[in-house]
Amino acid sequence: MKDMTAPTNKLDQSPLFTWLSYSIVSLIAIICLVPFIVLIAGSFSSESSVLKEGFWFWPRQFSLDAYHAIFRYPEEVISAYRVSILLTAIGTTLSLFISTMSAYVLYRKEVKYRGVLAFFLFFTTLFNGGLAPYYLWLSKNLHLQNTYSVLILGPMFNVLFVLILRSFIRGSVPEPLVESAKIDGAGDLRIFLQIVLPLCKPALASIGVFTALAYWNDWWTALMFTNKDYLVPLQYLLYKMLSSINLSAAMSQHVSSIDQPKETFKLAMTVVATGPIIILFPFVQKYFVSGITIGAVKG
Repeated sequence: MKDMTAPTNKLDQSPLFTWLSYSIVSLIAIICLVPFIVLIAGSFSSESSVLKEGFWFWPRQFSLDAYHAIFRYPEEVISAYRVSILLTAIGTTLSLFISTMSAYVLYRKEVKYRGVLAFFLFFTTLFNGGLAPYYLWLSKNLHLQNTYSVLILGPMFNVLFVLILRSFIRGSVPEPLVESAKIDGAGDLRIFLQIVLPLCKPALASIGVFTALAYWNDWWTALMFTNKDYLVPLQYLLYKMLSSINLSAAMSQHVSSIDQPKETFKLAMTVVATGPIIILFPFVQKYFVSGITIGAVKG
């Protein structure tokens, strides 16, 4: 029988195709990397040089004023880092566990009204009760104000992730495997922990990245529900610093000798906030690549 895949295989092994593929990927990588290089260079520039000459690929006039402004009170920054790391670790773990468990329930055919439950979840992505009921429910009814719980529960649940996980479980966990486990005496919790979760590692890694980013970048929840210094995460602390610098710059505009690190502070703030995420991403990259193709191929 004639091999119909031979032309495709020859094309994949062609040096020209390989060179072209690597060239395109390298060009895209450079395009994505250039803004970050400019960001780092600008954060190490003086405020006056940025305002006069703009941004460039290296510091026009080297200065650490922006970082001095951020780390003026290092104990506050360290405390904010600790809070953000704690919230991101605990929140991401709980969010993935609960979301996967919800997706597994919606996946099981014997669950009554699972279609209705899925509709109710999807409905909340189109309409919500608004900010006022959300604030009153968490602060007045659940009494979560000024607690770590509100910072963890606020960004925890994402309906879109639940629906994606349900689709992944449907395509990756064979129904006969679950049925055979039940025949052997395994309960639903054991099946979920020992069969479903291990098979969902690619999806959990890819969704975990987005969930961790949501927790790491969340400052709005702290702004709304906390007023204690020990509950301030990194993003909220940087937001307060930036607001203070903007106010100080507005009040001192008539003093020409004051060089407030306003624009460079924003760049340094971005470098400080994104550093841990950049360090974390390579460890989950291989799972992220697998999980990003969720539902693309069904066996």
